[in-house]
Parts: sequence; structure tokens; C-alpha cells
Amino acid sequence: MPLPKPPAKRGSVLDPSAFDAQSAPKPSRRSLPKPAAVEDSSALELQPPQQPVAAPPITPAVALAAPVEAKAPAAAPARPARTPRTKAAVAAAPAPAPAAATRPRRSRASTGGPAKLFVLDTNVLMHDPMSLFRFEEHDVYLPMITLEELDGHKKGMSEVSRNVRQVSRELDALAASQGEAKDFDPGAGIALARTGHREAGGKLFFQTTFVDFKLPDGLPQGKADNQILGVVQALRAQQPAREVVLVSKDINMRIKARALGLAAEDYLNDKTLEDADLLYTGVLQLPGDFWERHGKTMESWQQGGSTFYRISGPLVPALMINQFVYLESPGNAPLYARVTEITGKTAVIRTLKDFTHAKNAVWGVTARNREQNFALNLLTDPDCDFITLTGTAGTGKTLMTLAAALSQVLDERRYTEIIVTRVTVPVGEDIGFLPGNEEEKMSPWMGALDDNLEVLARGDTSAGEWGRAATNDLVRSKIKIKSLNFMRGRTFLNKIVIIDEAQNLTPKQMKTLITRAGPGTKIICLGNLAQIDTPYLTEGSSGLTFAVDRFKGWPHAGHITLARGERSRLADFASEVL
Repeated sequence: MPLPKPPAKRGSVLDPSAFDAQSAPKPSRRSLPKPAAVEDSSALELQPPQQPVAAPPITPAVALAAPVEAKAPAAAPARPARTPRTKAAVAAAPAPAPAAATRPRRSRASTGGPAKLFVLDTNVLMHDPMSLFRFEEHDVYLPMITLEELDGHKKGMSEVSRNVRQVSRELDALAASQGEAKDFDPGAGIALARTGHREAGGKLFFQTTFVDFKLPDGLPQGKADNQILGVVQALRAQQPAREVVLVSKDINMRIKARALGLAAEDYLNDKTLEDADLLYTGVLQLPGDFWERHGKTMESWQQGGSTFYRISGPLVPALMINQFVYLESPGNAPLYARVTEITGKTAVIRTLKDFTHAKNAVWGVTARNREQNFALNLLTDPDCDFITLTGTAGTGKTLMTLAAALSQVLDERRYTEIIVTRVTVPVGEDIGFLPGNEEEKMSPWMGALDDNLEVLARGDTSAGEWGRAATNDLVRSKIKIKSLNFMRGRTFLNKIVIIDEAQNLTPKQMKTLITRAGPGTKIICLGNLAQIDTPYLTEGSSGLTFAVDRFKGWPHAGHITLARGERSRLADFASEVL
């Protein structure tokens, strides 16, 4: 593959068309475009590469820049069934633009029209500083009042202030990529791919002139939201052939925009899943004819007290590593297994340890249903470094996690201590500042931890009152309560980190916590996606959903969605009807 031409002078950058010319497939004489379709540069990129012939290849830039009449004879022998075009018809076709001016865009051919123009509200940039590059081939427009609002929020140590400063750095890099200020044309815009974000095929436009707009008299003209609405209204009048869309996280602003007849959308690129029902559950029910369809080619053996099955068939592509499978049929013994290996078209599943039996109790806790049995198999597995448990209230997430953690810290001595943390988001009004050190400040938030420790200590009735008191002191000496605010920069070695109420974490906070893990550390995230208390977070954009979706299929991670509550009949009924 020939290299692109070097820059003409020191400090200059390569033109984006040079990269596109190298990455595009080299067409042969059979894949040359028809003369009438040369003007659509996106069609050239979407064509699959053809088998080359003996003739030397021609680069796309040369094919676009050459005259159309010169290409018609070369393409005619390859398609004898088509009626050849006359020279007059070819001459009447519009001449193609130079390759450097017409940059191919991936999705323009699928939309069938001009790229949309998205006007971004300030809260979108505050929420996701990389939102500028999330609109594929469409263009982005920033009103001047948006830049003013960003300037007013850049100071501080909050997450919003950090995002604003990152947006400012991205905008500065885009502006600096244009070179000298005298050479910059505001009407032409700035290519968003100039700073290395190749997924962004559109341009960035700034508001550089005063826009004359007329809003209803009842709306205050000086308010920032109303000025952005006026800019959208004026842009739609200036470019009637183009779709102008306002993107805002503010629900009330979207309502006002639609009341004025303007197109408005929510920013949805931060969502991992559109529907929470599509979230990976970690459990798969096998079909009723599993043994009949897979029994002929199945291999089985026993090792370490477990039975292994090597299966092949149409079920294998639907399986993932550490996914639990089960088969319950009347009159037959149930099968509960976990996928341990996937190689090509075969998979290996291993039967589970039965934690529903009292002899396999973990710190006095036994599983009461199928999903709890799956969860305890994950929690006690030393090869699983990252575990996520989701479920409604009362499904036993915290109790099983604490029991498995205490068993591995005190009995097996696999880990040195337990670190518990959670997001301090109140359900109602905040009670204000709390006295004491870090653990004393966190103690009101750890009521669930104290309740579960009380349940675990109650099961030991043979040691007497003094023995239970000594056990409680030993247990609490192995549990450390930490705040999320001081986690950055830390490294945990040979510890179990329990993140409670993880549904209130953002994806960035979740990444910060998971990357604290050092050698020999296990991280367990617990949460109920139906109880999100953090503003601007939904089931689709929660950090817990983000972690479950990204870690599925990794050999050292597992996830279980607990479906049945075991707290009490009152709690179970309330979870269903309230």
C-alpha cells in the first residue's frame, strides 16, 4: 500500500482525504463506478471490495478526479448486459467535485438526504464532554449563549466543572487545528475528525453573528434557554431544506421547543441499553429437548467432584463464559451448570455446588432459590474477580455477599479484609453535616451492613453471649467502611471490595472504583436498578448497567439477576404491587 504524501511544510498536518484514500478498498476495472453515480462519493465507500484483475489498481482519488468520459469505455466490457450510455447523456451528467473537497461519509447514503444540524444545549456538554463526537456524519451547532454558560461553570471541583473544562479543551483543540485565524472561514465549519475522532464525520459550527428571532411575547427574551430556542427557530428558517434538531437533557426545554413547533430530542448516547429488560441476566434456561438434540455428540467426565459436559450444536453461539444454564423438567433430575469454556463451535459446562443444602452453608447462610444458588457459586469462586448482583429489594444481595466475604476472609484466609462503600445519596431531605471521622460519617449510610451482620451473628448459638460478642468484635475488625470521595489513587491488595447501591454510580465513577483493584482483589457490585436516586441517571445510563454490559463474557467476571425476594411475605408483596 503506498504511503500518503508527506506534509508540504513543517508543522502542517495531513489532509483527511489522504487517510480516506489509503483506507478505502482499491477498485479494479470491474468495480469502477457508473458515470451517473460518480457524484455520490458515499456509494464508492459502501461497495464491497471486488477481486482484482491483472490491470494495475487505481486509487479512489484518481478515479474521482479523472474525466467521466475516460472511465466509460473501461467499465463497458465488464457489464455487457447493460445498455451503454451515449456520450451526450454522459456529458449532461454533473461533473464530480475534486476528491479533497468531497469527503466520503458512511451514513449519508442510508439517510438519503443532507446531514442533520444538531443544536446542543449546555447541559448536554456538561453531562457528556465527548458528546461533540457522538453524532456520526451529522453537523453540530453551538450557540454563543452555550459558550457563555460553559464559561460560568468552569470553576469548581464538582463533576460538572470537570466536564466543562474538558469540553473547553476539546473546543480549543478543534479551533487550533484550523491554523491561523485569518484563514478560518466560520461559514465552512470545523471538521470534527481533525483531532483524531474518526467516528465523527460532521462539522462544528459556532454562532458568529447576531441571529434575529421572534419568540412569543410571554417568554423572557434574556433567558438563556429562550435564546437557544430562538437560535433553533432562526436556523430552521435559514435552512429549510435541512433538519434542525435541538438536543437537550432539560425536559422542560424540550417541551417548550415542541410547543413552538421545533424538533427536540433527548441525548441518548449515554445509555448503554435502550430498554432495561434487554440487560444481560447471567442465566439461560435450556430447551426441553436439550438432551435429545445434544446427547449424541456430547462428551462427559468427572473432575474435582463436578461433572463436565462438552456440547456442540445450535445452542453454543448463544452461550457466554460464566453464564449459568439450567434445565428443570418434571420427572427428571434438574441440571444446574455454568459455562466454563467456549472453543469454536463447542462449549464446556460444569455442574454446580449445591448451596441449598445445610452441609454447604456459607457462614450459616444457605440458598433459598435457584438464583441464590448461582450467586453463591460465583461469590465463592476464587477465579471470579468482578461480580455484579442485581435484583429487587429483599432478594438477599447484601446478606449473601457478606456471608461469602466473611467465609473467605476469616475461614479460608484468602483475603485480608473487607472494604464496604456506597454512594451517599439521600432518599429524602439531607440531614446536614455529620460529626466524626470517615467511618463515623459513613455509619448512618451503612444501616444495611449492620442489619445483615446482626443476622449473621445470630446464627451462632453454641458460643454463648460472650462468644457472640467476641465474634462480633472480630468480624467488625475485618470490615472497613470507606467513602467514595477518597478512592481516587488508591490500590487494594488481597481485599474484597463491596460496592453497595451501585445503581447510583455514573459510568465514570464505576470505572474509577473498579480500577482500584490490585492483585488478588475481588470487587462485588450490588444494586437495584428500580431504586435510582441520583438525578439524571436512568436504568439505561447507570454505571451498574454499564459494568454488567461491558463485563459479560469475560472469563473472570460474572453476573446474576436475582428474581425472587426472600425477606418476608410483606416485602415481596410490596415489591410487586407498589
